[in-house]
Amino acid sequence: MAFVSNIRNKISSKRATRAISAVFALVFLSLALTGCDQPEPQVKTEPAIKAVTEPVSNFPSFNSIVRLTTELGNIDIELFSTAAPITTANFLAYVDAGLYSSKGESQMSFYRTVRDDNQAQNNIKIAVIQGGLMDKSMTPVGNGLHPIEHETTEQTGILHTDGIVSLARGEPGTGSSEIFIVLGDQPSLDFGGMRNPDGQGFAAFGKVVRGMHFVRKIHQAKTIAPEGETLDYTSGQFIKQPVRVLSSERLMQLDN
Repeated sequence: MAFVSNIRNKISSKRATRAISAVFALVFLSLALTGCDQPEPQVKTEPAIKAVTEPVSNFPSFNSIVRLTTELGNIDIELFSTAAPITTANFLAYVDAGLYSSKGESQMSFYRTVRDDNQAQNNIKIAVIQGGLMDKSMTPVGNGLHPIEHETTEQTGILHTDGIVSLARGEPGTGSSEIFIVLGDQPSLDFGGMRNPDGQGFAAFGKVVRGMHFVRKIHQAKTIAPEGETLDYTSGQFIKQPVRVLSSERLMQLDN
């Protein structure tokens, strides 16, 4: 009986060994097939321009760039959100709401140019183009959203040099939708300058980083000739065919 039992044990052991070997063979085959099915790693490439869909507050160390697509071409503006947070947030509110575009009851256009040949009536000369909201008849409609607190250049340190974008205003604290772009250095627009008699200057908040050739082209646009001998403050400075802004959007980065 012991001899038979030993034979049975040997047979069972052989069967167990074969079973284990079969399991290992299946596992090995399974791993081999899985490895063959794995795709080759893909190299990701970033697009040249990336639209920003998150609030600018999510990018505290990043100066947002806004693209104004005009009838002439793109004007890309870097915003100095750290130095001028109030004025920058105001500008972005118009961009994000789709107000700086050619859609809706009002639309954005560059409609005024101030240069040497059309400001004889102005004691202090400047060189700028001005844009803002206009109605369907291409008449400026003034304020859009609520006016904001005035951020002076003394507070921000952003001076009105070539390509700087700034907020137009009457009294301090009345600026909202109207902006202007500076050509050349214009210290009379800074705090302490007297282009505005109150000496508070204007709220600079950004700079054109691409598209200044379009700005200069708008600056040289034909204007409506003044009527009569008496010149108002803006006589001869309104562009005959205002240049429309078709759309505006935030960009993550510039294309090359």
